[in-house]
Amino acid sequence: MANHKSALKRIKQSNARRLHNRYYAKTARNAVKNLRGTENRDEAKALYPKVSSLLDKLAKRHIIHRNKAANLKSKLAKHVNALT
Repeated sequence: MANHKSALKRIKQSNARRLHNRYYAKTARNAVKNLRGTENRDEAKALYPKVSSLLDKLAKRHIIHRNKAANLKSKLAKHVNALT
């Protein structure tokens, strides 16, 4: 266990950040999953900008890598455009 006050504070901060990042990463995974499961084109077109924005925000805050966000957005756009 840490002996210094600064180390104790760092442990608290890293735990708080970890939980915060896990929550938003899980939220993003669920949003992507919901969009992929959507079969209605109009519904998917309405949902895509929201999911895309969420992925961009997570990438900007380094919760997910920017290339991962770009890859997910690209695949989701393909999915939405393929719907009839």
